[in-house]
Order: sequence, then structure tokens, then C-alpha cells
Amino acid sequence: MIRVLVVDDHPVVRQGLVAILRWEKDLELVGDAADGLEAVRMILQHHPDVVLLDLRLPHLSGIEVMKQVRSQGLQTRFLVLTTYDTDEYIAPALAAGAQGYLLKDAEPEELSRAIRSLMRGGAALEPKVAARLLGQFSDEDPREELSARELEVLKLLATGGSNKAIGLQLGLSENTVKTHISHIFAKLDVQSRAEAVSIAMQRGLIRLDR
Repeated sequence: MIRVLVVDDHPVVRQGLVAILRWEKDLELVGDAADGLEAVRMILQHHPDVVLLDLRLPHLSGIEVMKQVRSQGLQTRFLVLTTYDTDEYIAPALAAGAQGYLLKDAEPEELSRAIRSLMRGGAALEPKVAARLLGQFSDEDPREELSARELEVLKLLATGGSNKAIGLQLGLSENTVKTHISHIFAKLDVQSRAEAVSIAMQRGLIRLDR
């Protein structure tokens, strides 16, 4: 079972998300929070696998929630679910440790799929959200080009593949996959899979289709 915590300050949205999750047999709701401070407390108490997190919250923003949880060394995965698709929200969220970023107009099955992708170690970045990042890194120095094998690994990362799944598909060991991912991160100058996918989309290296 994938243990999920919902964090949103709007009761209707929060209750709607709770209702959606309860229909999924492999997802277990461990609780819901209405503000940032309550979210941090519940995350530290329940250690959920995935947190559905709004960014604009009372008392403590979603960004601060992620920073505080990360400072405690927890491996909780964060899926940002918000109405904001502008650079001022997307980039800080990814930098704070979000593995996924979806808008609230996402379909229920898309949300469930994103949660499962994060649990497998993948990223869940909505294509139109990634598109908002176009040009963000246009002033940076060009990075070393990815090898053909690294591009293959990157494409499978974008589909949410775990290291083990990528290894099986490409005939590689998990350690070799980890090495390729480390090289991808270094060449793209990123810290997470979600960032790697977004940058790769910007550069036309991969495409994400619904």
C-alpha cells in the first residue's frame, strides 16, 4: 500500500482529494492537513510515502513544508497539486524537493498515476507545466551533450521508471543505471528526476504525451 497525506487549505478540494484516494485499492490515506504547520507535524508523525501538497497554505507555505521535512532527513515524496503554473512557483517547488507538479484540473486517474510514479522513484511533471519553464535556463552555459545510452535512460525516467525497471528494459544493472542518472544530473545541472525531465523537455530531448 502507498501511504498518502493530503495537504490543502480549501475544505472542498481537500475532501474531494480524500474521496478520490479512497477509491484506489493500492492507496491508503493516512490523514489530511489544512495548513503548513499541521502538515509538517503530520508528516513527521505518520511518515507518509507521498504527500499531495498545495503551495499556498496558512502559517507555512508548501515550499517551507518541504524544506522542513527534508531537513529531518525523511524520504517522503512530494507531489505538488496547485492552480499556479508560473515560473515563480514551479522552479522553487522543484528546487525544494518536489518530485511531481500537477495542476488541480488534472483528471483523477492522472493524479493516481502520478502518485504511483513517484512511489516507483519516477517523476510526475505535467507537460504544460514543464512548458512554462522554457527559456528559464537560456542564459546558462551549454552543458556537455548526453550520450545515446543516457538519453535512453532519461526517456525511461520521464515515464516514471524505477532504476530496476530501467535496468531490466535496457539490460543494465541497477548500479549502472544509477551511474547513468548521476551523469545525467551532472550534465543537466539538476538535483532531481523532475528537474531532469523538465530541462530535457525544454531542450527537445524528450516529449511527454498524455
